[in-house]
Amino acid sequence: MKIFKLVVPCHFGLEAVVKREIYDLGYEITKVEDGKITFEGDAEAICRANIFLRGAERVLLQVGRFKATTFEELFNQIYALPWEEFIPKDGKFWVKKATSVKSKLFSASDIQSIVKKAMVKRLGEYYDESWFEETGAEYPVRISILKDEFIVSLDTSGEALHKRGYRVMTSKAPIRETMAASLIMLTPWKKDRILIDPFCGSGTFPIEAAMIAANIAPGLNREFTAEKWTNFIPKKLWYETVQEAEDMVDTDIEVDIQGYDIDPDVIKAARSNAQRAGVDHLIHFQQRDVADLRHPKKYGFVITNPPYGERISEKEELPALYKTIGEVFKKLDCWSEFVITSYEDTERYIGRRADKKRKIYNGMIKANFYQFMGPKPPRRNREKQI
Repeated sequence: MKIFKLVVPCHFGLEAVVKREIYDLGYEITKVEDGKITFEGDAEAICRANIFLRGAERVLLQVGRFKATTFEELFNQIYALPWEEFIPKDGKFWVKKATSVKSKLFSASDIQSIVKKAMVKRLGEYYDESWFEETGAEYPVRISILKDEFIVSLDTSGEALHKRGYRVMTSKAPIRETMAASLIMLTPWKKDRILIDPFCGSGTFPIEAAMIAANIAPGLNREFTAEKWTNFIPKKLWYETVQEAEDMVDTDIEVDIQGYDIDPDVIKAARSNAQRAGVDHLIHFQQRDVADLRHPKKYGFVITNPPYGERISEKEELPALYKTIGEVFKKLDCWSEFVITSYEDTERYIGRRADKKRKIYNGMIKANFYQFMGPKPPRRNREKQI
């Protein structure tokens, strides 16, 4: 059984969540770096990582890792890699993306061209071909360079893993599904506790929470590039992994997950997205202003992505908005609240210092995940699932 090195990119600041997910799947982690985790696994691990990991952006199969500071070194290093173990004679291969940070080689187009030429030479000699028709399965290559160190990988996922397939309509500033799931998993929330998002937008936080509660694997209803790599990943492994995921689903659970937004059109979109995800019956969506947020039960959770004020006109409204959020939090005095935002005066206007604050990159935006912890419910209440 061949063991591969698999590299899983994730959001900066959320590596610990993905690391725990990989351990829970039963795999050995070999390296943790900013924005990526490397672990070892067989062909089945490629299937399971794509289907089950909630916080991963992609699953990359590492073909090689080396240092290079000249194009000649790059060509020779790429040529030395065992491409024939992965790419069949009719395989379609190209460098999908090359990123370079603090490295002597930084021209993406030149790097892509050199890598392709070296691959063609290696595979041409192995298959005794001077020309490849490339009519078969796709084998996209990704190159990541940091301080002259190259990580050369095949992209097993295709579309980024945050594209679960349920979110067709989005709000103005949507949070990625992978980030929403990771932030939920950072909190102590469990499915027997109330969860509310008062700025739910297209419904990502409530939908991801419902999928976690119902044990719906995030990749259950989408396709992956590596499904066609039958030269070393048997189709049977994908069928078995999908069956494993389907056997775990339990949508008959009782949960209290709610999503509010002031925009009625956005609420309609959230309901449609939840329906596509198969969790619409587990979430209550409602048009409601954050100022009207209240709940009779104690010991609930708020997790939300309020406006950041990226436009100048919106920035003027932020002090009043965050002051309102703070007033609502005071009324929910036994609740725990979790807020991701890039607004620097969040604590000032909410009127309370966060118990924990974690730096997160939401795309290219530097943000903080503020954690305002409430008291734990008494044991008897927890047993009653309040």
